[in-house]
Amino acid sequence: MESAAALPRPVLTAESVLPEDVGRAALVARVHDPEGDGPCVAAVRGEHVVDLTALAPTVSDLMEREDAAAVVREAGGGRTWRLGDLLQAPPGRRDVPHLLAPVDLQVIKAAGVTFARSLLERVIEERTGGDPAQAARVRARVGQVVGGRLDGIRPGSPEAVKAKELLVAEGLWSQYLEVGIGPDPEVFTKAPVLSAVGTGADIGVLGASVWNNPEPEAVLVVDSRGRVRGATLGNDVNLRDIEGRSALLLSRAKDNNASCAIGPFVRVLDEDFGLDAVRGLDIGLRVDGTDGYVLRGSSSLREISRDVLDLVAATHGPHHQYPDGFVLFTGTLFAPTEDRQAPGAGFTHEYGDVVRISSPRLGALVNTVVPSEEAAPWTFGVGALMRSLARRGLL
Repeated sequence: MESAAALPRPVLTAESVLPEDVGRAALVARVHDPEGDGPCVAAVRGEHVVDLTALAPTVSDLMEREDAAAVVREAGGGRTWRLGDLLQAPPGRRDVPHLLAPVDLQVIKAAGVTFARSLLERVIEERTGGDPAQAARVRARVGQVVGGRLDGIRPGSPEAVKAKELLVAEGLWSQYLEVGIGPDPEVFTKAPVLSAVGTGADIGVLGASVWNNPEPEAVLVVDSRGRVRGATLGNDVNLRDIEGRSALLLSRAKDNNASCAIGPFVRVLDEDFGLDAVRGLDIGLRVDGTDGYVLRGSSSLREISRDVLDLVAATHGPHHQYPDGFVLFTGTLFAPTEDRQAPGAGFTHEYGDVVRISSPRLGALVNTVVPSEEAAPWTFGVGALMRSLARRGLL
């Protein structure tokens, strides 16, 4: 197995990661600053990144401000970096400025099974016990029984109840179908606060996994009052074999070193980019292997089963508060089924894969797949952040 340090790296440029309408976008970044030995909150203005940490020491603080979009667009700041230089920094190096995941104190939550197509793939994972060799047979059986019966069904509706009755009668009811078309969505904690990696970094797949895939998703950035203040992209790496063995292994499958990527920037909601724009996001995926292999896919929030505000309401409300806000992965339509390594084996990552998740209005999140055990260790937590901000006189 090739070591993470020896893998070829994608060449990232400002043009390759910025949204198409960058001139109208209020974009928030986080930059690791070696001089302060900590992160800076920054505004992306074209090819320049401007330090705003004196105005908002954390992205969480910035999202609480009513004038967040205006601050990002117009406020004077401190030092300035060239975006191209930040993107060219080697991953895992703390001695050079580089981009981080553009969120900090927000809790990292994720909604699962929010699209009918990926819902059926979860049923297949469960039915096979995480064995990719059985996937084709089970997929044919599920497709024969279910067909298009789940298309357009509103979760929790009378039509969903009838679909459940049919599936129970056919012996195909599943815990995934319960959260996919039942009244309550699946919302879980994806990763610890401050553990996400940003664009250009390595993304980790647990070494024990032999059936896995990327999950390209839109990620909502929500403040402490439950208001959606921005959006970004995320990769909610999916270990199909481990979660397929048992849903009780969700944490083992989802929360590993470098297994959560968010970025490249948070786009703050404003008059040019509101909730309806988020609801219409198209998300593209491209995986490039070191052997020339290419996988393409896409996901569209227009096909989501539950409205994004319904997912937010299931996360935040009288039943649960988030004083520093939260980010919420909204789920994915994408579930690769094509064979890669052998007939009947389906898709799985190989180390060195470059995963590019992109959307015209959010830019591109680019990461290189390595074993979680070989990714840069997560060492900068909440305590380190507080000490860094205190040293810089920002608390």
